[in-house]
Amino acid sequence: MKPVTVNSDHCQKPELATRYANAANQSINVGGTVFAYRDVGPRVGVPLILLNHWGAVLDNFDPQIIDGLARTRRIIAINYRGIGGSGGSAPVTVAEMADDAVKMIHTMSFEKVDLLGFSLGGFVAQEIALRTSGLVRRLILTGTGPAGGKGIDRVGAVSWPLIIKGLFTLLDPKTYLFFTGTGDGRQAANAFLHRLKERKKDRDKAATPIAFLRQLKAINEWGRQAPHNLDELKIPVLIVNGDADIMVPTVNSIELARRIVNSQLIIYPDAGHGGIFQHHADFVSKALTFLDA
Repeated sequence: MKPVTVNSDHCQKPELATRYANAANQSINVGGTVFAYRDVGPRVGVPLILLNHWGAVLDNFDPQIIDGLARTRRIIAINYRGIGGSGGSAPVTVAEMADDAVKMIHTMSFEKVDLLGFSLGGFVAQEIALRTSGLVRRLILTGTGPAGGKGIDRVGAVSWPLIIKGLFTLLDPKTYLFFTGTGDGRQAANAFLHRLKERKKDRDKAATPIAFLRQLKAINEWGRQAPHNLDELKIPVLIVNGDADIMVPTVNSIELARRIVNSQLIIYPDAGHGGIFQHHADFVSKALTFLDA
């Protein structure tokens, strides 16, 4: 793929009334389970629902990306069941996570939404789009892959040694899991991890070890199950990854683009699983162009 150029046109919009780092923690009762979320951006148009990665809570969404998207769109970042401030036990299948998200969307009285799924969130977003008719308008899949995709059932095997390495080197494991080891990769990792600390008050609760392991079970199950018929996805889909993703190998993004007819593919050079964080300004610009088309 050719390197992607930075386009900051969308970043020149007026400042947000409330930045993500200062957004209120909110919750909604869905069938007896309380789900935590944050809501920023103008209350116009189709809302964009964000579905995040393995073990992620509300403070693991990149505020630079959310603030960039929220200049023109309503953005709702949600926690899965059993994660952070959400109640209940973490599901052990992607299908259950998708079911929870759909119920939450309906409880919020949205008739149509856009979805942005990163990593595990991309699995959930696919499941939602495939299982519902007319609910999802446009879909953004980042750092993710299809059911039964290559190497997805090895996420744990790849991650544990790097998580341990992070403990020994006193670095956040996302340094190794989300970014390349090059100078640019390390610089991007440091900048991303700094952004995740922007919120100083009312931070979300970290995922528990049990929830972390239950989500890993769901990831493994996704990687081992039979492939979905992605021909059924008739909506526009934007697929984004780095060229060196070691968690959900980049070949899975290429496979998604091959199997989804109405799709666009962006592969960032010298970037890993967190390619959208490394190239956040360009990603926001291209995502807004895609959503506004």
